[in-house]
Amino acid sequence: MFQQIAPNEIERVSIIDKEAFVQNYKDTGKPLVLSELMSQWPATEKWNVDYLKDNLGDLIVPVYSSKPAVGKSHQHAAEKQMTLHDYLNLLLAGENDLRMFFYNILNNAPELLKDFTYPDIGLKFFKKLPVLFVGGCGAKVQMHYDIDLANLILCHFGGPKHVLLIPPEQTKYMYKVPFSFSALHDVDFLNPDYEKYPALKHIQGYRVELKHGDALFIPSGYWHYIVYEDIGFSMTLRAFPTKLSQRLTLLKNIFVTRTIEGLMRKVKGQAWNDRNERKAVEITNRNI
Repeated sequence: MFQQIAPNEIERVSIIDKEAFVQNYKDTGKPLVLSELMSQWPATEKWNVDYLKDNLGDLIVPVYSSKPAVGKSHQHAAEKQMTLHDYLNLLLAGENDLRMFFYNILNNAPELLKDFTYPDIGLKFFKKLPVLFVGGCGAKVQMHYDIDLANLILCHFGGPKHVLLIPPEQTKYMYKVPFSFSALHDVDFLNPDYEKYPALKHIQGYRVELKHGDALFIPSGYWHYIVYEDIGFSMTLRAFPTKLSQRLTLLKNIFVTRTIEGLMRKVKGQAWNDRNERKAVEITNRNI
């Protein structure tokens, strides 16, 4: 999957020492799969649908649709709220649109903290923000990059899923929507239409299939797109960027870009959305 747009398979190692990880991956901004990083975690044995239903099923969780926000709707508004038990039952019945997104374990399910540890691999993790993502068979996560520019360790549980990563230096080819952190929703990264979106021909991404127990290092600023092959859970551990330029961009993203986006949606509604979608195509095609 993704071979057209991602000719590079992400490297995979079982274990790696801190110095080698920092020198060869963190400092160079190169992704890596660590297949044994989670091998001693209780979570690797325990976290599955039945465990979450039995232990956390009464939690009320927000779930999000993959459909783009329209009109004056907030860009990241939840579709609905329901118990985790009911949501997981929906996934078992075949639901593949609604996803749990950025669910803070520390604030909402602290009992899960005992099931994992923060690895000592040269990243200074922000321990107040371990977050959980859940999706069903066939679910897709829109191409985006994280607003906080964190270095991520994506810890995967459950069925396999495919991940496409695009380095930040290729942003000019990504049909990025202005005042957002996402690519144009209509761009199909599984089956790229090079006639309609010719800049995609210039992308040289990375691809990987994650299986239960794999941990993926996603360097700061990388774009990512995900396809679930089966019901799966992922937890991200985050380490904020250390470079001054990245920290300044982080602050701009949160306090300027996101504020303007929210305000203009309220004022102009769908006209603002349509304007930004047109600009995404115009600006990107000028970069070819």
